[in-house]
Amino acid sequence: MNNRSYTALTAFLGVVLGVLATLVVVRITDSRKKFDGDYNRWRKLNLILQEVEKNYVDTIDMKAMTDAAVVAALSELDPHTVYLPPVALEASETELAGNFEGIGIQFNVPNDTAIVLSVIPGGPSEKAGLMQGDRILKVDTAVIAGNKTPQDSMVTRMKGPAGSKVTVTVKRDGTDIPFEITRGKIPVHCIDAAFMVDDTTGYIRLSKFTRTTYFEFSSAADKLMKSGMKRLLFDLRDNTGGYFDQAFLVCNEFLEEGDPIVYMEGLHRPRQDFKADGKGKLKNIRLEVLINESSASSSEIFAGAVQDNDRGLIIGRRSFGKGLVQEPVNFTDGSGLRLTVSRFYTPSGRCIQKPYSDDYAYDIYERYAHGEMTVADSMKVDRSQEYFTRDGRVVYGGGGIIPDVFVPMDTTKASDFFIQANKKALQVRFASAMADRYRKTLSSIDDFQSLERYLEAIALKDKFLDYARKEGVVLKPSEEADFDTYMMPQLRALVGRYSRLEDEAFYRFYLEIDETIRTALEVNAGL
Repeated sequence: MNNRSYTALTAFLGVVLGVLATLVVVRITDSRKKFDGDYNRWRKLNLILQEVEKNYVDTIDMKAMTDAAVVAALSELDPHTVYLPPVALEASETELAGNFEGIGIQFNVPNDTAIVLSVIPGGPSEKAGLMQGDRILKVDTAVIAGNKTPQDSMVTRMKGPAGSKVTVTVKRDGTDIPFEITRGKIPVHCIDAAFMVDDTTGYIRLSKFTRTTYFEFSSAADKLMKSGMKRLLFDLRDNTGGYFDQAFLVCNEFLEEGDPIVYMEGLHRPRQDFKADGKGKLKNIRLEVLINESSASSSEIFAGAVQDNDRGLIIGRRSFGKGLVQEPVNFTDGSGLRLTVSRFYTPSGRCIQKPYSDDYAYDIYERYAHGEMTVADSMKVDRSQEYFTRDGRVVYGGGGIIPDVFVPMDTTKASDFFIQANKKALQVRFASAMADRYRKTLSSIDDFQSLERYLEAIALKDKFLDYARKEGVVLKPSEEADFDTYMMPQLRALVGRYSRLEDEAFYRFYLEIDETIRTALEVNAGL
């Protein structure tokens, strides 16, 4: 091609491309839709969706697009205002209100792999050995990890009639572990344990505030008072919250008439105060409340009311920091919205909700990184937000409830033997094997002292060390002392749970190695 031809072709292409560009610009200009700049009526969003519906090149899944638009819009709000598809909404409501048949876990799927968030205490999965953080690879022979299995399909595979069996294979610390689980009817109880620690001290562990919390708590408290309870260790560690009215009713049991419990306020919700009516049965019971970094929502309302009224001591670590009032908006297709409408404030005026930051979702990890879990002085305290309890003690805002007595996380007992045993889930697998071997006797024991004697008689230590040795995990002589003081109570607790005492046995044995309980008992003795 000579230069003249090349120049002509270039000019021709320039004209053509110019025409095409002009046509595109003209098309956009001619198709502009009226938009007056008023965002208050969601007009721009509607215009965009209408244009997509009328003109998009392929068939549109309107349901998926609508859901995606809703999720994207809500992401601009607080982290707890969420849209729940039908499956998620049903799971959320079941957790707080009803019963279901299945394996008894909660999980999410952040990266195409289901990760166990929590294992329901006393449920089939916990008894089999599943743990928080396990990655679920297979359900029976079906692989559900890494192949974009829908979450509702995962739920369907794991659920099933009580008595049926399912094998769930998980990855834990690089090891694939299959667990055979017998499905059961999963009661959504909120009291994990309630018993007398000594002649005058009762212990109640509450996992969440469900529709039955006040009834369950009242029944447990009545039982302990009949046994001589004068003081109560109320364990709200890892309590994920729940229904506000149930937290209010439990608070009311401890406070005098007119004592403030909490108030809520929002842009479209005027301030509303909640106070005790003075009719509670536990007003003269000495109280210690145990919290940690996973105590959230309604458990923080309770702890804040107790602290601000100087009704008892708060012991443990700084709570999670979720103090939002959320109202449900349910739709006829089974989906729903959990919409934040107000914030909760303690009686002294502290906002329970922690600030929304860029790393909000990783706040707990940041606390670990900064040493807050092990050193009290590492705790981030906003001293510019100073408030006062009824008796004039200084307390601080900034999110969450800061305990009166700090108890660090104990990281000193993690020997190499303990770590290797954990990686292979040896403790829970051993407990399951012992339960199968001694089920007839264990299932007949309903007295704690009898259980202690029986577990001593069957030589759990020797049996476990032999079991671990066959799995390639051997106890070194230098680790034996820690094993006796730290791991043996765990083994007794795990095996004891298969007795008729169930979770009561588990938590009774665990008291031996629970530093927060030990601290609370020492504080009690000094009052």
